[in-house]
Amino acid sequence: MATDVRETGNLIGSDKVEGTAVYGADATRIGWIERVMIDKISGKVSYAVLGFGGFLGLGNDLYPLPWQSLKYDTRLGGYVTGITEQQLRGAPKFGAGSEWNWADVAGNRAVDDYYGVPVV
Repeated sequence: MATDVRETGNLIGSDKVEGTAVYGADATRIGWIERVMIDKISGKVSYAVLGFGGFLGLGNDLYPLPWQSLKYDTRLGGYVTGITEQQLRGAPKFGAGSEWNWADVAGNRAVDDYYGVPVV
């Protein structure tokens, strides 16, 4: 039986992370991982972009989430965050037709603050 080289032990390929379900604090599915943002210097994942809302991928909003705010749950087969769907509705976001300004340090800090993640 061939091993999928995109998922071995504790490592997983970014293409397998994209599309993975994200569950809220109450284990209700709230969205999916649209993409991950990797720090070019350290090589560590800094943020996940959560897709939420819309219908069949149309009209959905995108939410930058600090990677630290997500934990993989093997039982659910997806990532869990401590935020509820209601709290997510007030979180920093951008539309599918626009982009987050990742170079804006203050904007990224506001995301970290919103989710209660310490800046490292």
